[in-house]
Amino acid sequence: MKRFFKRLVVPLAAVFCLQMPVALAQSDIPSLGDTARAELSPAAEYQLGKEIMGQVRSDPAYVNDPVLTEYLSNLGNRLVSADTQTRGELTNDFTFFAVRDPTLNAFAFPGGFIGVHTGLLLATQSESELASVLSHEIGHVSQRHIARMLSQQKQDILIPIATTALAILAASAGGDAAGAVLMGGQGYAIQKQINFTRDAEKEADRVGFQILKNAGFDTTGMTSFFQRMQTATRTYSDAPSPYLRTHPLTSERIADIDARVRREPYRQHADSLDFFLMRAKARLVQDDSEPALQTAAAVFEEQIKSGSKLYMAAGNYGLALIALHRKDIAEAKTRLQQVKKTVGEAAARQSLALNSLAIEIMLASNQTADAVREARAAIARFPSSRALAHQYANALYMSRQYGEAAKFLRKQVQMYREDPVLQRQLARVYDAQGKRALMHMAMAESYSLTGAYSAALEQLDLARKAKDVTFYDQSVIDAREREWKAIVRDDLKKR
Repeated sequence: MKRFFKRLVVPLAAVFCLQMPVALAQSDIPSLGDTARAELSPAAEYQLGKEIMGQVRSDPAYVNDPVLTEYLSNLGNRLVSADTQTRGELTNDFTFFAVRDPTLNAFAFPGGFIGVHTGLLLATQSESELASVLSHEIGHVSQRHIARMLSQQKQDILIPIATTALAILAASAGGDAAGAVLMGGQGYAIQKQINFTRDAEKEADRVGFQILKNAGFDTTGMTSFFQRMQTATRTYSDAPSPYLRTHPLTSERIADIDARVRREPYRQHADSLDFFLMRAKARLVQDDSEPALQTAAAVFEEQIKSGSKLYMAAGNYGLALIALHRKDIAEAKTRLQQVKKTVGEAAARQSLALNSLAIEIMLASNQTADAVREARAAIARFPSSRALAHQYANALYMSRQYGEAAKFLRKQVQMYREDPVLQRQLARVYDAQGKRALMHMAMAESYSLTGAYSAALEQLDLARKAKDVTFYDQSVIDAREREWKAIVRDDLKKR
């Protein structure tokens, strides 16, 4: 399961860097010029990244945990928003996500898609350290290193990129043809060119440092994390971590960052409660087998004994999640109360993770009316939270308030047009209401958002045949069918 994701990410990251050393070694990394913009526009770069993410989201290693994803998104977007220059020429939103993998790694796809391994999240000792890694990856994106590579190439370099991506995906099924694509000189070239160049890394450091500083984090987090990674690699293994392989870390780079830190006045940054809670969640997301849960429980018990308020809260939060996983609702409630007692009710109300856990426990114990009230109050505190929106819709559905659920979800899908989960929830509500045409139309939208256009077209056909389909519905179905069939035709041409 994880092996497939690695086969996808590593060679794709490599092919994006293909021939970059030649392009960058001859310069001091100047400002991106007109040639690079002509080769790969920001819109095309985003579209390329979006297509890759469509495949990534279907892999089991992709972490589909709304609370963890929202935490990373909030942290990442805080960094992106710290400086108006950070986005550069990109106009689209950045996307941050987690990958279920114990190794220390993070990576950026073109167009602002940034992934973090759960192992790296666990390795960070402060929120500033985690922010420093995200800032570095944002630096790669904002400086458009992929477009710079293409400034020395023709636009047909996108053909081997697409071919390699398809070959890697085919390899997940064990196809011999895929192996043939990657075994020749091209595969060797990909492996040889996997690393970002030193110049590119230094620029990402420089930009990332400024982002970290502007966002109000402790800039020493950048040096402390890199130094600890380097020390751990030397101490415990002859092979460098995946992060160090794809982001070559030299003593010169560390010295350069350290010099920048020393020129700045020290700024302390208080770690958020949710940082510690999300590290606990990442430990369980990484592996939820029973032996792993037992090991995690021992870690959480030690954290509770530490005497540190935040570690105690994280320990009890982790044990609450384990209890919920084992369907021990009483224990989950007890552990949640321990967290609230440790941090105080006021702090608990300001924690997205704790609000979400409280609702989840209520739903698990069939306290649907209480869950609806709790979710409504939580949304008032976090009005833009997607995780809480999903939970509120689920609570309304479970309490059989189908009309209210449909009304809420219709507003949500208008605000968040690229959220397949909301469309699936809406389809489930329409199904409960007996609205067959609308149910199939919502399912079609959900499939399309995950790139499954054939399944989406099948759902449109079922919607068209439904007895309750209206003239307006038919118009929408016809328009969507034309749009998605055109996408399928274009995709076939690319293949």
